[in-house]
Amino acid sequence: MKTSSFLLFLGLSTLICAFEVDLVLADAAPEVVRDITGQKVRSGVEYHILPVVRGRGGGLTLTSTKNGSCPFDKVQERHEVSNGLPLTLSPVNVKKEVVRLSTDLNIKFSAATTCVQSTVWKLSNFDELTRQWFVTTGGVEGNPGRETVDNWFKVDKYSAEGDDYKLVFCPTVCNFCKVICRDVGIFLDDNGVRRLALSDSPFKIMFKRV
Repeated sequence: MKTSSFLLFLGLSTLICAFEVDLVLADAAPEVVRDITGQKVRSGVEYHILPVVRGRGGGLTLTSTKNGSCPFDKVQERHEVSNGLPLTLSPVNVKKEVVRLSTDLNIKFSAATTCVQSTVWKLSNFDELTRQWFVTTGGVEGNPGRETVDNWFKVDKYSAEGDDYKLVFCPTVCNFCKVICRDVGIFLDDNGVRRLALSDSPFKIMFKRV
């Protein structure tokens, strides 16, 4: 009888401990990113990235800023009414169905270009003329590590109090790589093109499901 009681107690204790661990792990998971309707932003589903502050352009799209040459850069549409191109977000853990804050992910435009390369976002080499790090195309989807470190971005809260978001470049897919950690903002070039680039002034964004 004593042995049975002890085994029952041990089994209940193990179950309670496992339940508590699950709760801790759930609490530790980063907050889910949500679209403009309050729904969870999901991996592989098409969205438009739109500006929260209106009157300074529309959604995001692709364009060549080098006289039609490749690669294509990420830019903001000139007109506020334009949503730009749809895109998908893919977390580093391919089993995750939702996008969470501060988590490495690939961003890919659902579009084709004249360049024989992918539309996955990546950070370009430093541009000496403008002194900027621009966001461009030609990245690799998946395969996290040193060779793809420039292809990973994150979504974070724009401010602790609000519900708006910003994009961040601060990849953690390579533990021993030295990386830049900066917000993604808008750089207005000499031709009036609003180009995505690393910045101290983040681009305040929201997600609209296509």
